[in-house]
Amino acid sequence: MNAPVPASAFIPANLPEPSYHELNHIPGMEPAKISMLRTINFLKDPLGYSQRMMGLYGRVFRRQDFGGWGVTMIGPEANEMVLFNKDKIFSSSLGWNPVLDQVFPRGLMLMDFEEHRVHRKALSVAFKTEPMKHYLGKLTEGIKRGITSWPGRGEFKFYPAIKALTLDLAASSFLGVEWGPEAHKINRAFVDMVLAATGIVRKPLPFTQMRRGVKGRAYMCAFFGAEIGKRRGATGDDIFTQICNARDENDELLTDQEIIDHMNFVMMAAHDTLTSSLSSTVYYLGMHPEWQDKLRAEINAVKAETGGELTYETLGKLELTEMVFKEALRLIPPVPSMPRRALREFTFMNHVVPAGAHVGINTMVSHRLPDVWPDPDRFDPTRFSAENSRGRHKYAWIPFGGGAHMCLGLHFAYMQTKSFLFELLADNRIELPAGYAGEFRMFPIPKPKDGLPVRIVPL
Repeated sequence: MNAPVPASAFIPANLPEPSYHELNHIPGMEPAKISMLRTINFLKDPLGYSQRMMGLYGRVFRRQDFGGWGVTMIGPEANEMVLFNKDKIFSSSLGWNPVLDQVFPRGLMLMDFEEHRVHRKALSVAFKTEPMKHYLGKLTEGIKRGITSWPGRGEFKFYPAIKALTLDLAASSFLGVEWGPEAHKINRAFVDMVLAATGIVRKPLPFTQMRRGVKGRAYMCAFFGAEIGKRRGATGDDIFTQICNARDENDELLTDQEIIDHMNFVMMAAHDTLTSSLSSTVYYLGMHPEWQDKLRAEINAVKAETGGELTYETLGKLELTEMVFKEALRLIPPVPSMPRRALREFTFMNHVVPAGAHVGINTMVSHRLPDVWPDPDRFDPTRFSAENSRGRHKYAWIPFGGGAHMCLGLHFAYMQTKSFLFELLADNRIELPAGYAGEFRMFPIPKPKDGLPVRIVPL
Protein backbone atom coordinates (compact mmCIF):
# COMPACT_ATOMS: atom_id res chain seq x y z
CA MET A 1 0.00 0.00 0.00
CA ASN A 2 2.48 2.57 -1.16
CA ALA A 3 -0.18 5.13 -2.04
CA PRO A 4 -2.29 6.03 1.00
CA VAL A 5 -5.92 5.05 0.81
CA PRO A 6 -8.17 8.12 1.18
CA ALA A 7 -9.69 8.13 4.67
CA SER A 8 -13.17 8.73 3.33
CA ALA A 9 -15.25 11.21 1.44
CA PHE A 10 -17.76 10.77 4.26
CA ILE A 11 -15.61 12.71 6.77
CA PRO A 12 -16.12 16.49 6.55
CA ALA A 13 -12.98 18.60 6.49
CA ASN A 14 -14.18 21.12 9.09
CA LEU A 15 -16.30 19.22 11.58
CA PRO A 16 -17.73 21.48 14.31
CA GLU A 17 -17.10 20.89 18.01
CA PRO A 18 -20.54 21.24 19.70
CA SER A 19 -20.48 23.08 23.00
CA TYR A 20 -22.86 22.87 25.94
CA HIS A 21 -25.17 25.34 24.22
CA GLU A 22 -25.52 23.15 21.12
CA LEU A 23 -26.31 20.16 23.36
CA ASN A 24 -28.42 21.75 26.11
CA HIS A 25 -31.68 20.48 24.60
CA ILE A 26 -30.52 16.96 25.52
CA PRO A 27 -31.03 16.06 29.21
CA GLY A 28 -27.83 15.75 31.20
CA MET A 29 -25.11 17.41 33.21
CA GLU A 30 -24.82 21.13 33.75
CA PRO A 31 -21.42 22.79 33.29
CA ALA A 32 -18.96 22.14 36.11
CA LYS A 33 -16.34 24.64 37.19
CA ILE A 34 -13.75 21.84 37.21
CA SER A 35 -14.76 19.19 34.68
CA MET A 36 -11.72 17.12 35.65
CA LEU A 37 -13.46 16.25 38.94
CA ARG A 38 -16.20 14.51 36.96
CA THR A 39 -13.62 12.39 35.20
CA ILE A 40 -12.02 11.52 38.55
CA ASN A 41 -15.40 10.56 40.04
CA PHE A 42 -16.16 8.44 37.00
CA LEU A 43 -12.83 6.61 37.27
CA LYS A 44 -13.52 5.81 40.93
CA ASP A 45 -16.66 3.84 40.05
CA PRO A 46 -17.30 3.75 36.28
CA LEU A 47 -20.27 1.37 36.38
CA GLY A 48 -22.02 2.97 39.37
CA TYR A 49 -21.41 6.50 38.06
CA SER A 50 -22.79 5.61 34.62
CA GLN A 51 -25.84 3.90 36.10
CA ARG A 52 -26.57 6.95 38.25
CA MET A 53 -26.36 9.21 35.21
CA MET A 54 -28.80 6.97 33.32
CA GLY A 55 -31.12 6.96 36.34
CA LEU A 56 -31.11 10.77 36.43
CA TYR A 57 -31.30 11.54 32.72
CA GLY A 58 -32.41 8.45 30.79
CA ARG A 59 -30.72 6.39 28.11
CA VAL A 60 -29.57 9.40 26.09
CA PHE A 61 -27.82 12.10 28.06
CA ARG A 62 -25.37 14.98 27.80
CA ARG A 63 -22.06 14.46 29.61
CA GLN A 64 -18.97 16.49 30.45
CA ASP A 65 -15.54 15.01 31.05
CA PHE A 66 -11.88 15.90 30.48
CA GLY A 67 -12.46 15.62 26.74
CA GLY A 68 -15.26 18.20 26.77
CA TRP A 69 -18.95 17.77 26.02
CA GLY A 70 -20.49 14.66 24.51
CA VAL A 71 -23.55 12.42 24.37
CA THR A 72 -23.93 8.95 25.89
CA MET A 73 -26.39 6.49 24.32
CA ILE A 74 -27.35 3.29 26.13
CA GLY A 75 -29.18 0.13 25.08
CA PRO A 76 -29.30 -2.38 22.21
CA GLU A 77 -30.95 0.08 19.82
CA ALA A 78 -28.24 2.65 20.49
CA ASN A 79 -25.55 0.02 20.07
CA GLU A 80 -27.00 -1.03 16.73
CA MET A 81 -27.31 2.50 15.41
CA VAL A 82 -23.73 3.41 16.32
CA LEU A 83 -21.93 0.13 15.62
CA PHE A 84 -23.82 -1.09 12.55
CA ASN A 85 -23.58 2.49 11.27
CA LYS A 86 -25.85 1.84 8.31
CA ASP A 87 -25.92 5.49 7.23
CA LYS A 88 -22.18 6.12 7.83
CA ILE A 89 -22.92 8.76 10.44
CA PHE A 90 -20.29 7.74 12.98
CA SER A 91 -16.51 7.86 12.75
CA SER A 92 -14.53 5.34 14.80
CA SER A 93 -11.21 7.05 14.09
CA LEU A 94 -12.44 10.46 15.28
CA GLY A 95 -13.94 8.79 18.35
CA TRP A 96 -10.85 6.85 19.40
CA ASN A 97 -8.14 9.26 18.24
CA PRO A 98 -8.35 11.58 21.27
CA VAL A 99 -7.73 8.51 23.45
CA LEU A 100 -5.32 6.41 21.39
CA ASP A 101 -3.62 8.54 18.75
CA GLN A 102 -0.39 9.13 20.69
CA VAL A 103 0.23 5.50 21.60
CA PHE A 104 -1.79 3.32 19.18
CA PRO A 105 -2.21 5.46 16.05
CA ARG A 106 -3.44 3.98 12.80
CA GLY A 107 -4.59 0.69 14.26
CA LEU A 108 -7.51 -0.97 12.49
CA MET A 109 -10.00 0.46 15.00
CA LEU A 110 -8.75 3.97 14.15
CA MET A 111 -9.75 3.70 10.50
CA ASP A 112 -13.07 4.32 8.79
CA PHE A 113 -15.08 3.23 5.80
CA GLU A 114 -13.09 2.39 2.63
CA GLU A 115 -9.67 2.66 4.29
CA HIS A 116 -10.85 0.40 7.09
CA ARG A 117 -12.34 -2.10 4.64
CA VAL A 118 -9.11 -2.36 2.61
CA HIS A 119 -6.88 -2.83 5.66
CA ARG A 120 -9.27 -5.25 7.37
CA LYS A 121 -9.41 -7.43 4.26
CA ALA A 122 -5.61 -7.48 4.05
CA LEU A 123 -5.22 -8.40 7.73
CA SER A 124 -7.94 -11.06 7.67
CA VAL A 125 -5.54 -13.50 5.98
CA ALA A 126 -3.95 -14.01 9.42
CA PHE A 127 -7.23 -15.28 10.88
CA LYS A 128 -8.27 -17.82 8.26
CA THR A 129 -8.76 -21.50 9.09
CA GLU A 130 -5.31 -22.88 8.35
CA PRO A 131 -3.37 -20.25 10.34
CA MET A 132 -5.89 -20.60 13.17
CA LYS A 133 -5.24 -24.35 13.35
CA HIS A 134 -1.54 -23.60 13.70
CA TYR A 135 -2.19 -21.01 16.41
CA LEU A 136 -4.21 -23.57 18.40
CA GLY A 137 -1.28 -25.97 18.42
CA LYS A 138 1.04 -23.23 19.65
CA LEU A 139 -1.49 -22.07 22.24
CA THR A 140 -1.91 -25.59 23.60
CA GLU A 141 1.85 -26.08 23.93
CA GLY A 142 2.33 -22.71 25.60
CA ILE A 143 -0.60 -23.09 28.00
CA LYS A 144 0.51 -26.56 29.12
CA ARG A 145 4.00 -25.26 29.74
CA GLY A 146 2.80 -22.06 31.38
CA ILE A 147 0.41 -23.56 33.92
CA THR A 148 2.48 -26.59 34.88
CA SER A 149 3.62 -24.99 38.15
CA TRP A 150 0.19 -23.68 39.16
CA PRO A 151 -1.42 -26.81 40.66
CA GLY A 152 -0.39 -27.29 44.26
CA ARG A 153 1.75 -24.15 44.50
CA GLY A 154 -0.54 -22.52 47.05
CA GLU A 155 -2.25 -19.16 46.74
CA PHE A 156 -0.97 -16.79 44.04
CA LYS A 157 -2.18 -13.71 42.19
CA PHE A 158 -3.92 -14.85 39.03
CA TYR A 159 -3.92 -11.54 37.15
CA PRO A 160 -0.13 -11.04 36.88
CA ALA A 161 0.30 -14.78 36.21
CA ILE A 162 -2.16 -14.83 33.31
CA LYS A 163 -0.78 -11.53 32.01
CA ALA A 164 2.68 -13.09 31.79
CA LEU A 165 1.22 -16.20 30.14
CA THR A 166 -0.78 -14.28 27.52
CA LEU A 167 2.37 -12.32 26.64
CA ASP A 168 4.25 -15.60 26.17
CA LEU A 169 1.39 -16.98 24.06
CA ALA A 170 1.37 -13.82 21.95
CA ALA A 171 5.08 -14.33 21.27
CA SER A 172 4.57 -17.80 19.82
CA SER A 173 1.24 -17.31 18.03
CA PHE A 174 1.68 -13.70 16.93
CA LEU A 175 5.43 -13.48 16.38
CA GLY A 176 6.55 -17.08 15.98
CA VAL A 177 9.36 -16.65 18.51
CA GLU A 178 10.03 -17.17 22.18
CA TRP A 179 10.66 -14.03 24.19
CA GLY A 180 14.25 -13.37 25.10
CA PRO A 181 15.49 -10.92 27.72
CA GLU A 182 13.28 -8.21 26.19
CA ALA A 183 10.06 -9.82 27.53
CA HIS A 184 9.93 -7.62 30.63
CA LYS A 185 10.53 -4.46 28.58
CA ILE A 186 7.79 -5.43 26.12
CA ASN A 187 5.32 -6.09 28.93
CA ARG A 188 6.22 -2.77 30.56
CA ALA A 189 5.88 -0.96 27.24
CA PHE A 190 2.35 -2.25 26.65
CA VAL A 191 1.29 -1.52 30.24
CA ASP A 192 2.57 2.06 29.89
CA MET A 193 0.89 2.51 26.50
CA VAL A 194 -2.52 1.33 27.76
CA LEU A 195 -2.35 3.47 30.91
CA ALA A 196 -1.27 6.49 28.86
CA ALA A 197 -4.29 6.11 26.59
CA THR A 198 -6.63 7.00 29.45
CA GLY A 199 -4.31 9.22 31.46
CA ILE A 200 -5.69 12.59 32.47
CA VAL A 201 -2.58 14.47 31.25
CA ARG A 202 -2.75 14.30 27.45
CA LYS A 203 0.71 15.70 26.63
CA PRO A 204 3.94 13.67 27.06
CA LEU A 205 5.30 15.96 29.74
CA PRO A 206 8.19 14.75 31.92
CA PHE A 207 7.22 12.28 34.66
CA THR A 208 3.69 11.76 33.26
CA GLN A 209 2.06 8.51 32.24
CA MET A 210 1.70 9.86 28.71
CA ARG A 211 5.48 10.36 28.53
CA ARG A 212 6.00 6.74 29.62
CA GLY A 213 3.42 5.57 27.08
CA VAL A 214 5.06 7.46 24.20
CA LYS A 215 8.44 5.99 25.18
CA GLY A 216 6.86 2.53 25.30
CA ARG A 217 5.48 3.03 21.79
CA ALA A 218 8.91 4.10 20.53
CA TYR A 219 10.42 0.91 21.98
CA MET A 220 7.78 -1.32 20.34
CA CYS A 221 8.07 0.49 16.99
CA ALA A 222 11.82 -0.16 17.00
CA PHE A 223 11.25 -3.80 18.02
CA PHE A 224 8.77 -4.53 15.22
CA GLY A 225 10.63 -2.40 12.69
CA ALA A 226 13.83 -4.40 13.14
CA GLU A 227 11.94 -7.64 12.43
CA ILE A 228 9.95 -6.74 9.32
CA GLY A 229 12.79 -7.20 6.83
CA LYS A 230 13.34 -10.75 8.10
CA ARG A 231 9.68 -11.63 7.48
CA ARG A 232 9.18 -10.18 4.00
CA GLY A 233 9.02 -13.02 1.51
CA ALA A 234 9.43 -15.62 4.26
CA THR A 235 6.98 -18.38 5.06
CA GLY A 236 5.58 -18.63 8.53
CA ASP A 237 2.30 -19.44 10.27
CA ASP A 238 2.56 -16.70 12.91
CA ILE A 239 0.42 -13.57 12.63
CA PHE A 240 3.38 -11.19 12.21
CA THR A 241 4.76 -13.04 9.18
CA GLN A 242 1.27 -13.34 7.70
CA ILE A 243 0.75 -9.57 7.99
CA CYS A 244 4.23 -8.77 6.63
CA ASN A 245 3.29 -10.66 3.47
CA ALA A 246 -0.39 -9.71 3.25
CA ARG A 247 -1.43 -8.02 0.01
CA ASP A 248 -4.32 -5.69 -0.69
CA GLU A 249 -6.76 -5.73 -3.58
CA ASN A 250 -4.10 -4.12 -5.80
CA ASP A 251 -1.59 -6.85 -4.89
CA GLU A 252 0.49 -4.40 -2.85
CA LEU A 253 2.17 -5.12 0.48
CA LEU A 254 1.54 -3.08 3.61
CA THR A 255 4.23 -0.49 4.31
CA ASP A 256 6.61 -1.00 7.23
CA GLN A 257 4.87 1.70 9.25
CA GLU A 258 1.43 0.22 8.55
CA ILE A 259 2.67 -3.17 9.79
CA ILE A 260 4.18 -1.59 12.92
CA ASP A 261 0.95 0.24 13.73
CA HIS A 262 -1.20 -2.84 13.17
CA MET A 263 1.07 -5.08 15.23
CA ASN A 264 1.15 -2.63 18.13
CA PHE A 265 -2.63 -2.54 18.14
CA VAL A 266 -3.17 -6.28 17.65
CA MET A 267 -0.67 -7.17 20.38
CA MET A 268 -2.32 -4.76 22.80
CA ALA A 269 -5.72 -6.28 22.12
CA ALA A 270 -4.44 -9.84 22.45
CA HIS A 271 -2.40 -9.11 25.56
CA ASP A 272 -4.50 -6.73 27.67
CA THR A 273 -8.11 -7.41 26.75
CA LEU A 274 -7.64 -11.20 26.86
CA THR A 275 -5.84 -10.96 30.21
CA SER A 276 -8.87 -9.06 31.50
CA SER A 277 -11.35 -11.51 29.98
CA LEU A 278 -9.62 -14.61 31.36
CA SER A 279 -9.36 -12.99 34.79
CA SER A 280 -13.09 -12.26 34.94
CA THR A 281 -13.88 -15.78 33.69
CA VAL A 282 -11.69 -17.42 36.34
CA TYR A 283 -13.17 -15.09 38.99
CA TYR A 284 -16.72 -16.17 38.20
CA LEU A 285 -15.78 -19.83 37.97
CA GLY A 286 -14.16 -19.53 41.40
CA MET A 287 -17.30 -17.89 42.77
CA HIS A 288 -19.52 -20.55 41.17
CA PRO A 289 -17.68 -23.89 41.44
CA GLU A 290 -20.72 -25.82 40.19
CA TRP A 291 -19.91 -24.40 36.76
CA GLN A 292 -16.40 -25.79 36.98
CA ASP A 293 -17.96 -29.25 37.33
CA LYS A 294 -20.16 -28.69 34.29
CA LEU A 295 -17.24 -27.50 32.18
CA ARG A 296 -15.05 -30.39 33.34
CA ALA A 297 -17.69 -32.89 32.22
CA GLU A 298 -17.84 -31.19 28.82
CA ILE A 299 -14.04 -31.17 28.57
CA ASN A 300 -13.80 -34.85 29.47
CA ALA A 301 -16.37 -35.70 26.79
CA VAL A 302 -14.19 -33.99 24.18
CA LYS A 303 -11.10 -35.73 25.53
CA ALA A 304 -12.83 -39.08 25.21
CA GLU A 305 -13.65 -38.30 21.58
CA THR A 306 -10.22 -37.05 20.55
CA GLY A 307 -7.96 -39.16 22.71
CA GLY A 308 -7.08 -36.33 25.05
CA GLU A 309 -6.31 -33.24 22.95
CA LEU A 310 -8.46 -30.27 21.98
CA THR A 311 -8.63 -30.07 18.20
CA TYR A 312 -9.75 -27.22 16.01
CA GLU A 313 -12.69 -29.32 14.85
CA THR A 314 -13.92 -29.92 18.43
CA LEU A 315 -13.77 -26.29 19.60
CA GLY A 316 -17.46 -25.94 18.79
CA LYS A 317 -18.35 -28.75 21.18
CA LEU A 318 -17.26 -26.69 24.19
CA GLU A 319 -20.65 -24.98 24.27
CA LEU A 320 -20.91 -24.53 28.05
CA THR A 321 -17.37 -23.18 28.14
CA GLU A 322 -18.35 -20.56 25.58
CA MET A 323 -21.49 -19.68 27.56
CA VAL A 324 -19.44 -19.12 30.72
CA PHE A 325 -17.00 -16.91 28.81
CA LYS A 326 -19.84 -14.88 27.31
CA GLU A 327 -21.49 -14.34 30.68
CA ALA A 328 -18.21 -13.20 32.24
CA LEU A 329 -17.81 -10.69 29.39
CA ARG A 330 -21.37 -9.51 29.86
CA LEU A 331 -20.71 -8.66 33.51
CA ILE A 332 -17.16 -7.36 33.01
CA PRO A 333 -16.75 -6.32 29.37
CA PRO A 334 -13.08 -5.85 28.37
CA VAL A 335 -13.95 -2.61 26.55
CA PRO A 336 -16.34 -0.79 28.92
CA SER A 337 -17.31 1.96 26.48
CA MET A 338 -16.85 2.74 22.79
CA PRO A 339 -16.44 6.31 21.50
CA ARG A 340 -17.48 7.64 18.11
CA ARG A 341 -17.95 11.07 16.55
CA ALA A 342 -21.01 12.12 14.59
CA LEU A 343 -20.15 13.25 11.07
CA ARG A 344 -23.55 14.82 10.60
CA GLU A 345 -26.70 15.53 12.56
CA PHE A 346 -28.86 12.56 13.54
CA THR A 347 -31.92 11.79 15.66
CA PHE A 348 -32.20 9.03 18.24
CA MET A 349 -35.11 8.51 20.66
CA ASN A 350 -36.45 11.94 19.63
CA HIS A 351 -33.17 13.66 20.55
CA VAL A 352 -31.45 15.62 17.78
CA VAL A 353 -27.66 15.27 18.10
CA PRO A 354 -25.63 17.82 16.11
CA ALA A 355 -22.80 17.08 13.69
CA GLY A 356 -19.41 16.84 15.38
CA ALA A 357 -20.80 15.55 18.69
CA HIS A 358 -18.67 13.07 20.62
CA VAL A 359 -20.93 10.04 21.02
CA GLY A 360 -20.29 7.08 23.29
CA ILE A 361 -22.08 3.80 23.83
CA ASN A 362 -21.71 2.31 27.31
CA THR A 363 -21.13 -1.44 27.22
CA MET A 364 -21.06 -1.79 31.02
CA VAL A 365 -24.55 -0.39 31.49
CA SER A 366 -26.07 -1.90 28.34
CA HIS A 367 -25.00 -5.34 29.58
CA ARG A 368 -26.90 -4.83 32.85
CA LEU A 369 -30.22 -3.43 31.66
CA PRO A 370 -32.92 -5.37 33.55
CA ASP A 371 -35.39 -5.23 30.66
CA VAL A 372 -32.83 -7.03 28.49
CA TRP A 373 -31.06 -9.15 31.12
CA PRO A 374 -33.43 -10.24 33.94
CA ASP A 375 -31.71 -10.14 37.34
CA PRO A 376 -28.75 -8.52 35.55
CA ASP A 377 -26.16 -8.71 38.35
CA ARG A 378 -26.50 -12.48 38.70
CA PHE A 379 -23.96 -14.77 37.01
CA ASP A 380 -25.99 -17.10 34.80
CA PRO A 381 -24.30 -18.57 31.70
CA THR A 382 -27.57 -20.21 30.61
CA ARG A 383 -28.60 -16.77 29.35
CA PHE A 384 -26.54 -17.70 26.30
CA SER A 385 -28.17 -21.04 25.55
CA ALA A 386 -29.85 -21.23 22.15
CA GLU A 387 -33.28 -21.23 23.78
CA ASN A 388 -32.65 -18.26 26.08
CA SER A 389 -30.90 -16.25 23.36
CA ARG A 390 -33.85 -16.54 21.02
CA GLY A 391 -35.48 -13.16 20.48
CA ARG A 392 -32.75 -11.15 22.21
CA HIS A 393 -31.63 -8.06 20.35
CA LYS A 394 -28.58 -8.74 18.20
CA TYR A 395 -26.79 -5.75 19.75
CA ALA A 396 -27.65 -6.46 23.40
CA TRP A 397 -24.22 -8.11 23.94
CA ILE A 398 -21.30 -6.22 22.43
CA PRO A 399 -17.98 -7.00 24.18
CA PHE A 400 -16.35 -7.40 20.75
CA GLY A 401 -18.07 -4.41 19.18
CA GLY A 402 -20.19 -4.92 16.09
CA GLY A 403 -20.76 -3.99 12.48
CA ALA A 404 -17.76 -3.31 10.24
CA HIS A 405 -15.55 -2.83 13.31
CA MET A 406 -16.40 -6.17 14.94
CA CYS A 407 -13.18 -7.41 16.57
CA LEU A 408 -11.08 -9.14 13.91
CA GLY A 409 -9.61 -11.44 16.56
CA LEU A 410 -12.97 -12.54 17.96
CA HIS A 411 -12.54 -16.21 17.09
CA PHE A 412 -8.93 -16.18 18.26
CA ALA A 413 -10.14 -14.96 21.68
CA TYR A 414 -12.73 -17.76 21.88
CA MET A 415 -10.11 -20.30 20.84
CA GLN A 416 -7.51 -19.17 23.37
CA THR A 417 -10.07 -19.09 26.18
CA LYS A 418 -11.33 -22.58 25.37
CA SER A 419 -7.79 -23.93 25.10
CA PHE A 420 -6.87 -22.38 28.46
CA LEU A 421 -9.90 -23.71 30.34
CA PHE A 422 -9.56 -27.10 28.62
CA GLU A 423 -6.05 -27.51 30.01
CA LEU A 424 -6.72 -25.90 33.40
CA LEU A 425 -10.00 -27.51 34.46
CA ALA A 426 -9.58 -31.08 33.23
CA ASP A 427 -7.50 -32.10 36.26
CA ASN A 428 -7.79 -29.12 38.61
CA ARG A 429 -10.27 -26.91 40.38
CA ILE A 430 -10.12 -23.17 41.00
CA GLU A 431 -10.43 -22.03 44.61
CA LEU A 432 -10.79 -18.48 45.87
CA PRO A 433 -10.05 -17.48 49.49
CA ALA A 434 -12.84 -18.21 51.98
CA GLY A 435 -15.35 -15.37 52.05
CA TYR A 436 -13.77 -13.71 49.02
CA ALA A 437 -15.86 -11.06 47.31
CA GLY A 438 -13.37 -9.47 44.92
CA GLU A 439 -13.63 -6.19 43.08
CA PHE A 440 -12.63 -5.23 39.55
CA ARG A 441 -11.42 -1.83 38.48
CA MET A 442 -13.69 -1.43 35.46
CA PHE A 443 -11.84 1.18 33.42
CA PRO A 444 -9.96 1.52 31.05
CA ILE A 445 -9.48 -2.25 30.73
CA PRO A 446 -10.97 -4.13 33.70
CA LYS A 447 -8.61 -5.79 36.16
CA PRO A 448 -9.00 -7.20 39.69
CA LYS A 449 -7.94 -4.60 42.24
CA ASP A 450 -6.18 -7.19 44.41
CA GLY A 451 -4.70 -9.24 41.57
CA LEU A 452 -7.27 -12.04 42.11
CA PRO A 453 -5.80 -14.47 44.68
CA VAL A 454 -6.46 -18.10 43.66
CA ARG A 455 -5.39 -21.65 44.39
CA ILE A 456 -5.28 -24.24 41.61
CA VAL A 457 -5.97 -27.52 43.38
CA PRO A 458 -5.25 -30.88 41.69
CA LEU A 459 -8.22 -33.25 41.68
